[in-house]
Amino acid sequence: MSHSPKQLNLNAFLMGVGHHEAAWRHPRTEAHRVLDVKHFQELAQIAERGKLDSVFFADGLAVGPRVEHNTQAIFEPITLLTAMAVVTEHVGLIATASTGYNEPYNLARKFASLDHISGGRAGWNIVTSGGEDEARNFGYDETPDHAGRYDRAAEFVDVAVALWDSWEDDAIELDSATGRFADPSKVHAVEHQGERFRVRGPLNSPRSVQGRPVLVQAGSSESGKDFAAEYAEAVFTAQRTLTEGQEFYRDLKARVIKAGRDPQSLKILPGIVPFIAATEDEAKALEQEFTDLISPAYSLRQLSRMVGVELTEHSLDAPLPPLPPIDEIQGNKSRYQLVKDLAEKEELTVRQLIAKLGGGRGHRTFAGTPAQIADEIQLWFVSDAADGFNVMPPYLPGGLEDFTALVVPILQERGLFRTDYTATTLRGHYGLDRPVSSYAPASRSAVATA
Repeated sequence: MSHSPKQLNLNAFLMGVGHHEAAWRHPRTEAHRVLDVKHFQELAQIAERGKLDSVFFADGLAVGPRVEHNTQAIFEPITLLTAMAVVTEHVGLIATASTGYNEPYNLARKFASLDHISGGRAGWNIVTSGGEDEARNFGYDETPDHAGRYDRAAEFVDVAVALWDSWEDDAIELDSATGRFADPSKVHAVEHQGERFRVRGPLNSPRSVQGRPVLVQAGSSESGKDFAAEYAEAVFTAQRTLTEGQEFYRDLKARVIKAGRDPQSLKILPGIVPFIAATEDEAKALEQEFTDLISPAYSLRQLSRMVGVELTEHSLDAPLPPLPPIDEIQGNKSRYQLVKDLAEKEELTVRQLIAKLGGGRGHRTFAGTPAQIADEIQLWFVSDAADGFNVMPPYLPGGLEDFTALVVPILQERGLFRTDYTATTLRGHYGLDRPVSSYAPASRSAVATA
């Protein structure tokens, strides 16, 4: 019996008018559109025309150092994705939300609402929020410690899943003749009594067509990888070389198996920032145009936060000063390690380092022709370094339009990516089973999602 070849998963990671930190200054973008919901609706429609699995928004809970030299993430992601849901029919909708500064009941309800409104296309990118500015916006003097944030996240997700499962699939009867809306025996209190949360339940929203939102995670620290192995169904990661990608892929898949899960139940999607042009020289020239617009003052503040050392008075033409050990970093440990390794292995000055980070904050930037970019994606895919990619257009909407119009058709011709949607839910796009309610009789098992 013949089997369908393995297919790529492609997610569009959207950010303002582009991922490059100087995108808003470039003539290919219109900076004012960061305030225009129609801009984001159009991006969702472009992604859907390209048959992409999903679109995704990161989020932060503080202004931070960006306001003078960069555009901001203006909209709360769940609200924004709801607006995008009504102008699309298939593309998945993934929002970042923090376990540090939310409560499980409210957040589970918001994602359940997005899931219903979109017809089962919602996903949750789980973050623990490590920024000091974020902590101070919620009444804390400092960021909670790294391990404690992941302990809270684990309990938070357990509660959210229990709430999404608190209605069995056939709980709603809608019997107008008898006046019976739902079977109360199939609507369950979760009665959670944990170290950090006490939640009675049930959720005041029934299950969606895909059962519950897809769980996504983006941390690559040791704690982050352990958390992903236990909970995540997709992981967004930053790996710069094929060897690093393969090492991360093997490590995380092994942890998934150790956690008692099927390794195919988790999709690993490294980020790629593609500069696309008709020739390689033209693509590199385009990338340089963006690099030339970088504001060192902004970049140094960003870099200072990443590495835990104040660099605003440090020489741009010197290497990084000695950095603290990773154990002292309470923010994003994986990004700290990536930046440190990049600077040391390539012996970069600070000026060279901020140029390399400008496109995607440590994610891999690749300038080339559509065929070269397709080659790179295929190489990582067939070499067990990725299940797909988190595509991060350096400028929008043009960067996404070029990727979907020029690169996707090549991947389709090679049989690596769908030519049309075969599912209606985000779980279906990612080839994930639809989980039944954990309160349903044990005889029922997970079923494939449409």
